Amino acid sequence: MKAHTIPDGSQVYWDGLHYDADNNSMPADLPFYLAEAKKAGGPVLEAACGTGRLTIPLAGAGIDITGLDISAPMLRAARKKAGKKGLKIRFIRADARKFSLNGKFRLIFIPFNSMQHLHDRVSLESFFSRVKKHLAPGGRFILDVFNPDPRYLVRDNKELVPIGYYQDPYSGGEVLVNEQYSYDRAAQVSRIAWHYKLGKKRLGVKRLNMRCFYPQELDALLHYNGFTSLRKYGGFRREPFSPDSPKQIVICRKTFR
Repeated sequence: MKAHTIPDGSQVYWDGLHYDADNNSMPADLPFYLAEAKKAGGPVLEAACGTGRLTIPLAGAGIDITGLDISAPMLRAARKKAGKKGLKIRFIRADARKFSLNGKFRLIFIPFNSMQHLHDRVSLESFFSRVKKHLAPGGRFILDVFNPDPRYLVRDNKELVPIGYYQDPYSGGEVLVNEQYSYDRAAQVSRIAWHYKLGKKRLGVKRLNMRCFYPQELDALLHYNGFTSLRKYGGFRREPFSPDSPKQIVICRKTFR
């Protein structure tokens, strides 16, 4: 991906209803982010908020939260869901690498591996710059990404693996999702193709490319972009990060210079 083109993932985020149906069983990240938002004691910004899976319950708990995303279909779904709950949430359509908002935030977070849509150095530097610009004094920045697992990186790139089913939000039928996976070693990117099938009908193939951040690399990226890591967890129950951790969850602040 060239810097400052449309961020990767637009194919997968084609329909907010399909996205929610396919992702209704999420990792236990909501209690973690709710606790951190309450600790922040001030305005919160969620980058890559999608359909508001986290934004809406945080707002319902009394958090002053703004949701930012580049996908119009996802934001339409978020606004509709918030409206049904009687919540007035500021949802903004913007590129996480370029956004400029009024005010500062006590907490900025980018959840659910979303930073892995930023593949190149320039995009990452631009995003980090925007985060620092919008953090209030003493504010925190939190990200969560995969801890790369070598077993996935050596999969047969022609193999189709069933990864789940979900109920079609329009017809009520069962959608099968098969995954095709290959790893681009030069780019450090997992190139994923999800094949959707409703009964005997093929719904198409949606492609997603996810940058892999290795633990030492991620620590260095944050350090050299002006962040100090305060804590690093391997799971949302605040397990210490270890070689076997499935996740890298990092809580940072701006480095004082």
